[in-house]
Amino acid sequence: MAAKQKILIVDDDNNIAELISLYLTKECFETQIVNDGEEALATFDTFEPNLILLDLMLPGIDGYQVCREIRAKSQTPIIMLSAKGEIFDKVLGLELGADDYIIKPFDSKELVARVKAVLRRYQPAKITPAQNSNIKMVEYKDLIINQTNYSVVYMGNTIDMPPKELELLYFLAASPNQVFTREQLLDHIWGYEYVGDTRTVDVHIKRLREKIKDHANWALSTVWGIGYKFEVK
Repeated sequence: MAAKQKILIVDDDNNIAELISLYLTKECFETQIVNDGEEALATFDTFEPNLILLDLMLPGIDGYQVCREIRAKSQTPIIMLSAKGEIFDKVLGLELGADDYIIKPFDSKELVARVKAVLRRYQPAKITPAQNSNIKMVEYKDLIINQTNYSVVYMGNTIDMPPKELELLYFLAASPNQVFTREQLLDHIWGYEYVGDTRTVDVHIKRLREKIKDHANWALSTVWGIGYKFEVK
Protein backbone atom coordinates (compact mmCIF):
# COMPACT_ATOMS: atom_id res chain seq x y z
CA MET A 1 0.00 0.00 0.00
CA ALA A 2 1.31 3.44 -0.92
CA ALA A 3 2.11 5.75 1.98
CA LYS A 4 -0.37 8.53 2.62
CA GLN A 5 0.65 12.01 1.55
CA LYS A 6 1.25 14.24 4.55
CA ILE A 7 -0.20 17.74 5.01
CA LEU A 8 1.11 20.15 7.65
CA ILE A 9 -1.66 22.55 8.74
CA VAL A 10 -0.41 25.80 10.28
CA ASP A 11 -3.17 27.96 11.78
CA ASP A 12 -3.53 29.67 15.15
CA ASP A 13 -7.32 29.09 15.06
CA ASN A 14 -7.50 25.50 16.21
CA ASN A 15 -11.17 25.16 15.24
CA ILE A 16 -10.36 26.00 11.62
CA ALA A 17 -7.28 23.76 11.69
CA GLU A 18 -9.30 20.81 13.05
CA LEU A 19 -11.96 21.34 10.38
CA ILE A 20 -9.34 21.38 7.61
CA SER A 21 -7.78 18.25 9.08
CA LEU A 22 -11.17 16.53 9.03
CA TYR A 23 -11.70 17.38 5.34
CA LEU A 24 -8.26 16.12 4.37
CA THR A 25 -8.36 12.98 6.53
CA LYS A 26 -11.57 11.97 4.74
CA GLU A 27 -9.59 12.22 1.50
CA CYS A 28 -6.96 9.82 2.91
CA PHE A 29 -4.29 12.41 3.72
CA GLU A 30 -2.24 12.24 6.91
CA THR A 31 -2.34 15.59 8.72
CA GLN A 32 -0.57 17.35 11.56
CA ILE A 33 -1.65 20.64 13.13
CA VAL A 34 0.57 23.37 14.58
CA ASN A 35 -0.56 26.78 15.84
CA ASP A 36 2.39 29.14 15.45
CA GLY A 37 5.32 29.90 13.17
CA GLU A 38 8.13 28.59 15.37
CA GLU A 39 6.36 25.27 15.86
CA ALA A 40 5.72 25.09 12.10
CA LEU A 41 9.44 25.41 11.30
CA ALA A 42 10.38 22.79 13.91
CA THR A 43 7.64 20.36 12.83
CA PHE A 44 8.49 20.75 9.14
CA ASP A 45 11.84 19.02 9.72
CA THR A 46 10.41 16.13 11.71
CA PHE A 47 7.06 15.57 9.95
CA GLU A 48 8.47 16.01 6.40
CA PRO A 49 5.13 16.98 4.82
CA ASN A 50 4.27 16.70 1.13
CA LEU A 51 2.41 20.04 1.33
CA ILE A 52 1.91 22.88 3.82
CA LEU A 53 -1.32 24.81 4.41
CA LEU A 54 -0.02 28.03 5.92
CA ASP A 55 -2.09 30.75 7.59
CA LEU A 56 -0.49 34.19 7.27
CA MET A 57 -1.60 35.76 10.57
CA LEU A 58 0.33 33.73 13.11
CA PRO A 59 1.62 34.72 16.56
CA GLY A 60 5.36 35.34 16.72
CA ILE A 61 6.78 34.45 13.31
CA ASP A 62 4.12 35.24 10.69
CA GLY A 63 3.26 33.10 7.69
CA TYR A 64 5.32 35.19 5.28
CA GLN A 65 8.48 34.59 7.30
CA VAL A 66 7.69 30.88 7.69
CA CYS A 67 7.33 30.64 3.92
CA ARG A 68 10.59 32.52 3.40
CA GLU A 69 12.54 30.23 5.75
CA ILE A 70 11.10 27.02 4.31
CA ARG A 71 11.80 28.18 0.76
CA ALA A 72 15.44 28.76 1.72
CA LYS A 73 15.86 25.01 2.18
CA SER A 74 12.99 23.18 0.48
CA GLN A 75 10.64 23.22 -2.51
CA THR A 76 7.78 21.56 -0.59
CA PRO A 77 4.51 23.02 -1.96
CA ILE A 78 2.91 25.76 0.17
CA ILE A 79 -0.69 26.98 -0.03
CA MET A 80 -1.25 30.20 1.90
CA LEU A 81 -4.52 30.76 3.77
CA SER A 82 -5.59 34.30 4.58
CA ALA A 83 -8.56 36.55 5.25
CA LYS A 84 -6.64 39.20 3.28
CA GLY A 85 -7.86 39.28 -0.29
CA GLU A 86 -5.94 42.29 -1.58
CA ILE A 87 -3.81 41.84 -4.69
CA PHE A 88 -0.72 43.06 -2.81
CA ASP A 89 -1.00 40.26 -0.25
CA LYS A 90 -1.47 37.62 -2.95
CA VAL A 91 1.46 38.89 -4.98
CA LEU A 92 3.71 39.02 -1.92
CA GLY A 93 2.79 35.47 -0.97
CA LEU A 94 3.47 34.15 -4.46
CA GLU A 95 6.67 36.16 -4.71
CA LEU A 96 7.96 34.52 -1.54
CA GLY A 97 7.41 31.10 -3.08
CA ALA A 98 3.84 30.04 -2.28
CA ASP A 99 2.24 27.75 -4.86
CA ASP A 100 -1.33 28.93 -4.28
CA TYR A 101 -3.32 31.41 -2.17
CA ILE A 102 -6.78 30.71 -0.72
CA ILE A 103 -8.92 33.43 0.83
CA LYS A 104 -10.89 32.70 4.01
CA PRO A 105 -13.66 31.73 4.36
CA PHE A 106 -13.30 28.95 1.81
CA ASP A 107 -15.38 26.03 0.65
CA SER A 108 -14.15 22.64 1.85
CA LYS A 109 -14.43 21.07 -1.60
CA GLU A 110 -12.41 23.90 -3.14
CA LEU A 111 -9.70 23.53 -0.50
CA VAL A 112 -9.37 19.79 -1.11
CA ALA A 113 -9.40 20.31 -4.89
CA ARG A 114 -6.63 22.94 -4.66
CA VAL A 115 -4.50 20.70 -2.43
CA LYS A 116 -4.83 17.83 -4.92
CA ALA A 117 -4.11 20.14 -7.87
CA VAL A 118 -0.91 21.51 -6.31
CA LEU A 119 0.29 18.03 -5.39
CA ARG A 120 -0.35 16.84 -8.97
CA ARG A 121 1.54 19.83 -10.34
CA TYR A 122 4.50 19.38 -8.05
CA GLN A 123 6.90 17.03 -9.83
CA PRO A 124 10.47 17.51 -8.65
CA ALA A 125 13.16 17.19 -11.26
CA LYS A 126 14.89 13.82 -11.36
CA ILE A 127 17.95 13.68 -9.14
CA THR A 128 21.07 12.01 -10.42
CA PRO A 129 22.17 8.82 -8.61
CA ALA A 130 24.24 9.05 -5.42
CA GLN A 131 27.38 7.92 -7.19
CA ASN A 132 27.06 11.03 -9.36
CA SER A 133 26.17 13.34 -6.49
CA ASN A 134 28.68 15.93 -7.70
CA ILE A 135 26.83 16.29 -11.00
CA LYS A 136 24.41 19.19 -11.19
CA MET A 137 21.72 17.97 -13.56
CA VAL A 138 17.94 18.17 -13.87
CA GLU A 139 15.88 16.12 -16.27
CA TYR A 140 12.37 16.50 -17.64
CA LYS A 141 10.69 14.88 -20.62
CA ASP A 142 12.64 15.99 -23.71
CA LEU A 143 14.94 18.26 -21.70
CA ILE A 144 18.20 17.56 -19.85
CA ILE A 145 20.16 20.45 -18.31
CA ASN A 146 23.63 19.57 -17.03
CA GLN A 147 25.38 22.44 -15.28
CA THR A 148 28.44 20.30 -14.51
CA ASN A 149 29.51 20.01 -18.14
CA TYR A 150 27.40 22.96 -19.34
CA SER A 151 25.27 21.03 -21.79
CA VAL A 152 21.58 21.18 -22.69
CA VAL A 153 19.83 18.41 -24.62
CA TYR A 154 16.40 19.44 -25.93
CA MET A 155 14.21 17.08 -27.99
CA GLY A 156 17.24 14.83 -28.45
CA ASN A 157 19.47 17.62 -29.79
CA THR A 158 22.35 19.38 -28.03
CA ILE A 159 21.66 23.11 -27.81
CA ASP A 160 24.48 25.65 -27.87
CA MET A 161 23.96 28.03 -24.98
CA PRO A 162 26.13 30.70 -23.30
CA PRO A 163 26.97 30.01 -19.63
CA LYS A 164 24.59 32.58 -18.11
CA GLU A 165 21.65 31.37 -20.18
CA LEU A 166 22.34 27.79 -19.11
CA GLU A 167 22.78 28.79 -15.45
CA LEU A 168 19.48 30.71 -15.54
CA LEU A 169 17.63 27.79 -17.13
CA TYR A 170 19.15 25.32 -14.66
CA PHE A 171 18.30 27.50 -11.66
CA LEU A 172 14.65 27.81 -12.69
CA ALA A 173 14.27 24.17 -13.71
CA ALA A 174 15.85 22.95 -10.44
CA SER A 175 13.01 24.70 -8.54
CA PRO A 176 9.87 23.69 -10.47
CA ASN A 177 6.78 25.88 -10.08
CA GLN A 178 8.56 28.36 -7.80
CA VAL A 179 8.22 32.00 -8.80
CA PHE A 180 11.38 34.13 -8.78
CA THR A 181 11.47 37.90 -9.14
CA ARG A 182 13.84 39.46 -11.64
CA GLU A 183 15.87 40.82 -8.71
CA GLN A 184 16.23 37.34 -7.19
CA LEU A 185 17.37 35.90 -10.50
CA LEU A 186 19.81 38.74 -11.01
CA ASP A 187 21.31 38.10 -7.55
CA HIS A 188 21.50 34.31 -7.96
CA ILE A 189 22.93 34.20 -11.49
CA TRP A 190 24.90 37.42 -11.84
CA GLY A 191 25.69 38.12 -8.18
CA TYR A 192 25.00 40.99 -5.79
CA GLU A 193 27.86 43.06 -7.17
CA TYR A 194 26.62 42.93 -10.77
CA VAL A 195 26.25 46.40 -12.26
CA GLY A 196 23.15 46.22 -14.41
CA ASP A 197 19.37 46.18 -14.26
CA THR A 198 16.60 43.60 -14.36
CA ARG A 199 16.24 43.93 -18.15
CA THR A 200 19.26 41.64 -18.31
CA VAL A 201 17.04 38.83 -17.01
CA ASP A 202 14.31 39.59 -19.56
CA VAL A 203 16.81 39.49 -22.43
CA HIS A 204 18.18 36.11 -21.32
CA ILE A 205 14.67 34.67 -20.88
CA LYS A 206 13.80 35.85 -24.41
CA ARG A 207 16.89 34.11 -25.81
CA LEU A 208 16.08 30.92 -23.90
CA ARG A 209 12.55 30.89 -25.32
CA GLU A 210 13.95 31.17 -28.83
CA LYS A 211 15.94 27.98 -28.21
CA ILE A 212 13.69 26.05 -25.81
CA LYS A 213 10.01 26.04 -26.82
CA ASP A 214 7.21 25.33 -24.33
CA HIS A 215 6.52 21.63 -23.87
CA ALA A 216 3.26 19.80 -23.12
CA ASN A 217 4.67 18.90 -19.68
CA TRP A 218 6.62 22.05 -18.82
CA ALA A 219 7.14 25.68 -19.82
CA LEU A 220 9.27 28.72 -19.06
CA SER A 221 6.46 30.96 -17.80
CA THR A 222 6.09 34.64 -17.04
CA VAL A 223 4.26 35.57 -13.84
CA TRP A 224 3.06 39.03 -14.72
CA GLY A 225 4.12 41.76 -12.33
CA ILE A 226 6.45 39.39 -10.46
CA GLY A 227 8.97 37.45 -12.54
CA TYR A 228 9.43 33.97 -13.98
CA LYS A 229 9.07 30.28 -13.13
CA PHE A 230 9.74 26.90 -14.71
CA GLU A 231 6.19 25.57 -14.73
CA VAL A 232 5.66 21.82 -14.57
CA LYS A 233 2.15 20.98 -15.78
